Amino acid sequence: MSFSDIISLLRISLHAMVPLALTAVGEIVGETAGLFNIGLEGILLLSAFAGAIGAEAGGPYVGLLVGMGVGGVMSLLFATINTYWKGTQMVTGIGINLFAMGFVAFGLIQLGAPGFHDVPRAVSLFKIRTPIGMYSPVILLALVLPFVIHWFLKRTRAGLMLKAAGEMPEAADVAGININRIRLLAAVFGGAMAGLAGAYMSVAWLGLVTKGLSAGRGFIALACVVFSGLNPLLALLAAFIFGFFQALAEWVKTLPSKPIPGEFVSMLPYIVTLLVVSGAIGRVRFPKFLGVPYKRE
Repeated sequence: MSFSDIISLLRISLHAMVPLALTAVGEIVGETAGLFNIGLEGILLLSAFAGAIGAEAGGPYVGLLVGMGVGGVMSLLFATINTYWKGTQMVTGIGINLFAMGFVAFGLIQLGAPGFHDVPRAVSLFKIRTPIGMYSPVILLALVLPFVIHWFLKRTRAGLMLKAAGEMPEAADVAGININRIRLLAAVFGGAMAGLAGAYMSVAWLGLVTKGLSAGRGFIALACVVFSGLNPLLALLAAFIFGFFQALAEWVKTLPSKPIPGEFVSMLPYIVTLLVVSGAIGRVRFPKFLGVPYKRE
């Protein structure tokens, strides 16, 4: 492997890390407050589609904002159903995923290209030129955000209130904390981050939208959360590991003589996900009331 191959692998790894890191860190905030959103896959897909449409209408920044807005609205709906209406979080999340699959497939047909839409290069987010290649500025946000959220959860009163909403909602309620409002805000933030991740894929990275664009990234982000034990810094590490294996799969496919079948290489990120989840799921301590609607006595 040459130096240029290493740099190329690093560049692809960082780009592939971004949607996983943003989505995982946002989900950590939501799960800390007691909401478990399995609908991240659908939010990524919807926001990628909406972000592309927004970018074509008003430019890349509009596209990213539209993606964040769609993610926030979908998570607001998710949180409302599961806090004020006491719904089942798993079922609601699955519903979001199914809705997204159908809506995006239908939307792509309306754009005249069933299953595929190419985002014009003119509306793609700019990349920063560095001595080691071109990088999206969203990478910097994905690298910094976990440190900010880690500080927020550990060092601020609002972070302690968030933890109390997931761990001891009854005690927090007695102390005057509005549990449902806290959970609602946490879910909206998490959805906005997943929305930004989806818009990043279509507007700032891949430059296209397909009906399968999310490609399991929402579930891999959940695996990052499990691996991290709700620690944003470990979630960033997990996102980079998964991004590296995705980059490795793409790099191997470009080799003139492929030592490993391409189909097997494409499975690598998902194999790693299964190994991580199976190894970490029994060792991670989640909030006591994660997934449990709070019913005030």
